[in-house]
Amino acid sequence: MGLITSIRKDIKAVFEHDPAAISTVEVLLAYPGFHARQFHRLAHTLFRWHVPVLPRLISHISRFLTGVEIHPGAKIGEGFFIDHGMGVVIGETSEIGDNVTLYQGVTLGGTSHQRAKRHPTLGNNVVVGAGAQLIGAITIGDNAKVGVGSVVINSVPANTTVVGVPGRVVEIRNPDTDTVEKLPDPVGEKLEDLEQRTAEMEKRLARIEESKDESI
Repeated sequence: MGLITSIRKDIKAVFEHDPAAISTVEVLLAYPGFHARQFHRLAHTLFRWHVPVLPRLISHISRFLTGVEIHPGAKIGEGFFIDHGMGVVIGETSEIGDNVTLYQGVTLGGTSHQRAKRHPTLGNNVVVGAGAQLIGAITIGDNAKVGVGSVVINSVPANTTVVGVPGRVVEIRNPDTDTVEKLPDPVGEKLEDLEQRTAEMEKRLARIEESKDESI
């Protein structure tokens, strides 16, 4: 695929995911996520050519200008979109498929100091919510969604939604029928039960206080 065609896919991704986008000129001039992607194109090409220092310098300049840090070694597919962008970090051995969306504050981080695969692999059509942390050489399957603020340290199956700390699957979507199956959420159920009990205790305390006032 040619460079111009690839860049057009990036522009198209902005319009598909951000209703605030007004024009192509605006995307070219005022979208830091788009700018970070284009800086990475150059840095990654030089990285593959084994050019010393310069790829890291380009990524450093990109981080300064956009707030997005992408290591030159990271592999990124077509139609990549970073919304807002500030605080996004993508590690060296990260691999990102086509039509992936990352929101602000997302980290694709590593857990090893060895020169080996140590960062996440994201499949096609993955969406990662703001502030989510994906750590280690894990795989996020096609069409998966990672919720805001989640911490994911294990691989995620395709067509699922993951939320929480640590991340757990709460929904599975059937791509053939476009139906969603919600899975039990023990943690959520316990929190809901705790909230209900707290509300009941507050009501009881309120009644006790009222009875004391009446007896005075």
